Amino acid sequence: MVAPGAVGRVAAARPLARRLLLSVGVRGLVVLALIVAAGLAFAQAPPPPVRADCIVLDDFASSTVGQFPAGWEARKDDGKRVYRVAEDGGRRFLRAVSEGLGIQAARETPSWNLATHPVLAWWWRPRQFPGGADERQPGTNDSALAVYMAVPHSRIRGPKAVKYIWSERVPVGTRLSSNNGLTRVRVLRSGAPASTDAWVEERVNVLEDWRTLFEDSEAPKPGGIAVLTDADDTRSTAAGDYAGFRACRPS
Repeated sequence: MVAPGAVGRVAAARPLARRLLLSVGVRGLVVLALIVAAGLAFAQAPPPPVRADCIVLDDFASSTVGQFPAGWEARKDDGKRVYRVAEDGGRRFLRAVSEGLGIQAARETPSWNLATHPVLAWWWRPRQFPGGADERQPGTNDSALAVYMAVPHSRIRGPKAVKYIWSERVPVGTRLSSNNGLTRVRVLRSGAPASTDAWVEERVNVLEDWRTLFEDSEAPKPGGIAVLTDADDTRSTAAGDYAGFRACRPS
């Protein structure tokens, strides 16, 4: 969890991305084997082509495997060892492994027009949930996976943000608030996946969520996206993967 008020210490001259960070029988066995094989094939398959109604925010194709991703910033230097680009089966992605840390990574998205492309899409998969985490409690507010859409708001208090999380135990649909109300949270997934290797795609209408959660009818200009895999409150380890961030037109 990022400490409230930390954004106020960041100089206004720094890039916006940095400011965003603050705030059975034989037949049954055969069938089972086929299912497992299909699941592995899905998990390792290269990413599908980007739809014509989407723009790529980052697919990590221009980043070097094993390094912190190009175009991203971390609030602290330690974040550069939390987030590293990896590749598996033709898919390049961002792998996060946090050992007792709570540091966001973010990038600016200057090409994103929320009025025309209100849907934020990405792929993710949890690898390890932080031990004992419960995002409803300040003392255990850690997540294996979290994705933000941030909007510039205040040089002192930081941006406003819609945050989407994959929680181990908080029910899907739960809405939370943090950072003195500047961050509004939606739980998109809850519990362990059937396979830690399988990617799950998300498509959320972040404009609708913004209007609902902040009671704002306008279409703001996104400052950027951010991710957070954290384990500082629980003093444990959290791990997860992110891939294929896109902004899309509504279906």
